[in-house]
Amino acid sequence: MKAIILSMVTGLIFLSTNCDRQNSEEHMQLTGTIESQGITSYQYGTHILNTEDEFYALKSDKVSLDEYIGKEVTISGSKIEGYPVDGGPDYILVTQVKE
Repeated sequence: MKAIILSMVTGLIFLSTNCDRQNSEEHMQLTGTIESQGITSYQYGTHILNTEDEFYALKSDKVSLDEYIGKEVTISGSKIEGYPVDGGPDYILVTQVKE
């Protein structure tokens, strides 16, 4: 009985640790300039965010990204699984934009 309880506790600790790590990796904040996305080879996203080091493909169901074109902003969001593809950038689902 003690072995079963110990196994359950160990399993719960493992799951809790992995969930915390996964959530912290998924949520991110990035600062840069939002631009409209033209024709690309990778064909995903509606906008891009240019940062000092990289650029990211963006989409949002909550925020009208068109309102921020040409502005330096900080976005909050998470990486979309399965990307990047075709040599493209990371794909970010934007949940919030701050000017």
